[in-house]
Amino acid sequence: MSDDPKANGGAGNPAIDPTEQRPIWSDDGDAPFDMGDDPEALDSDKPIYATPRPKKAKRVKKEKSETNETVEIIKTVVFALLIAFVLRVLLFQPFTIPSASMEPNLYEGDYIVVSKWSYGYSKHSIPFSPPLFDGRILGKDPTRGDIVVFKLPRDNKTDYIKRVIGLPGDKVQMIANKLYINGAPVKDVIVSRAEMADMFGPRPVTQLRETLPNDKSFMIQDFGPGGDLDDTPVYEVPAGHFFMMGDNRDNSIDSRVEMSSGVGMVPAENLVGKAEIIMFSWSPGASLFNPVSWFANLRPSRFFKILD
Repeated sequence: MSDDPKANGGAGNPAIDPTEQRPIWSDDGDAPFDMGDDPEALDSDKPIYATPRPKKAKRVKKEKSETNETVEIIKTVVFALLIAFVLRVLLFQPFTIPSASMEPNLYEGDYIVVSKWSYGYSKHSIPFSPPLFDGRILGKDPTRGDIVVFKLPRDNKTDYIKRVIGLPGDKVQMIANKLYINGAPVKDVIVSRAEMADMFGPRPVTQLRETLPNDKSFMIQDFGPGGDLDDTPVYEVPAGHFFMMGDNRDNSIDSRVEMSSGVGMVPAENLVGKAEIIMFSWSPGASLFNPVSWFANLRPSRFFKILD
């Protein structure tokens, strides 16, 4: 090659910066020359240089595309969570039964769905019960015999599930292991007798079908006379409150036990919703961290069971 700076794209040609552009070499290893349309170009010693590629522009475009994709994913997640929140507050909420207090109708490990609109909405319809308002919106009283989820009155945090037995103005009492409402005994019929082992050891257990004054009928479970709550004083249900009992009459802490250590009378504001259906059920022993137990402890006979 020539020592002349012009021939090597040097300072003799200010339009070309040799540090940023490179000549396109021919197969013979020499630099081609720009012929152009100029007849004198045949004698030109000006090399042809490649046009720099706009690499930075492509990188910016790619980064912008990735940012837009991330934003769309975040928006999708936020909308999904918002929809789930609205459904949980206004329509349905799932609960897991933690104890045997509602046997023989609800067993520990049952996974139930509660309708939120049945009794209207209060602050307890919203997660964490924020004090946004008092009372109930679109409030409606439960029917005697409904299975209800409510917030425990003594702390307004713990979820409890019991059956509505007494309405405002009612007088409720247990006499010799029999339920009385407004001075009249509630009709019950023995369905079966058996023996059951629990934390107290083997005990005889009786299942009965009980029918409330409004003809609501359901099964209850009883371990016989002599229980702590088989004989009680008369409970008068105040306005705006409800008297709750478990279906497992000798194994339930409910409105028969004063609020300081039990449930007491439940204010209407504390109602969360009505239990409607058992969706799934697992017997005790199923563990979240042991997938094998999910299948070994399934109780498919209880799936999709409508609650009385």
